[in-house]
Amino acid sequence: MAKIQEGDIVARRSYGNDVFFKVTSVYRGADGKDYAVLKGLDIRLFASSLVDDLIKVDAKEVAKYWTQTMKKNTEVMDRVMKRRMSERGERLKRCTDGICMRRSDQADKGDPNDVEGFDVPGTVLHLDGDKDYLDLCMTTYRNLSIPAFGYAIDEEDQPKKVLALLEKHYPDILVLTGHDGVIKGAKDLTDVNNYHNTKYFIEAVKIARTFEKSRDDLVIFAGACQSCYEAVLSAGANFASSPKRVLIHAFDPVFVVEKIAYTSIHDPIAIRDIIKSTITGFDGIGGVETRGKHRLGVPRTEY
Repeated sequence: MAKIQEGDIVARRSYGNDVFFKVTSVYRGADGKDYAVLKGLDIRLFASSLVDDLIKVDAKEVAKYWTQTMKKNTEVMDRVMKRRMSERGERLKRCTDGICMRRSDQADKGDPNDVEGFDVPGTVLHLDGDKDYLDLCMTTYRNLSIPAFGYAIDEEDQPKKVLALLEKHYPDILVLTGHDGVIKGAKDLTDVNNYHNTKYFIEAVKIARTFEKSRDDLVIFAGACQSCYEAVLSAGANFASSPKRVLIHAFDPVFVVEKIAYTSIHDPIAIRDIIKSTITGFDGIGGVETRGKHRLGVPRTEY
């Protein structure tokens, strides 16, 4: 068997090679056996494994894996853009009807149905414990026309840095994520100490709530794979992972954010609709009633 080294792409035999990981480090355990610390390629999972349980994945299989992942992402983005177009027509009609009612000389000013609007979506501050995932998310934000500020910050450091970044950017939406996972052998899934990083997400959420208490004024998504969902929500998050302690996709936070950023400030978001936007679904993401952060402006100028 080829030697497993830092940077290798691997899969776990004992799990049927179902998920591909990148090896972040290899160490010798107290039992004298070699272990590897792993992070998911496209899922927000942090794990450790016996090196003997790992198999290297060749470049061709990795390329195929990424192709399938990006295909899922593209399918979701296509659904998002179709939904936006459908909703935009109704929103613009609502805005221009209001203009028409206030202006008696509308006939001389042009048909309100011809008024072209412009978007003012909610802004995002995203702290991610994984720079690779952050880069993927920032690219997707740009493709979805969501204004976002991103910082690669280790999960344990997010509570120390979140307040200063909130004060710097004053976002509408805060995302706190990275990697997480249930510690091997843990029995009590209500104990946050039985998770790799849940306690850091909880602490960061609590600090963010000292900056802005209202869940409508600052919308927070927090958590990663298998995070202690109930505890993260109780800390003050609007949305969190993972209700059934399942793995969540790297892009799931982005698609939650998109629905918030492009839903009208007048409208509460149906939780079913926002979770439907994700790749993982209700097993991986849940939350509480939340209002949208989008404003539609009219008219668009030519300048």
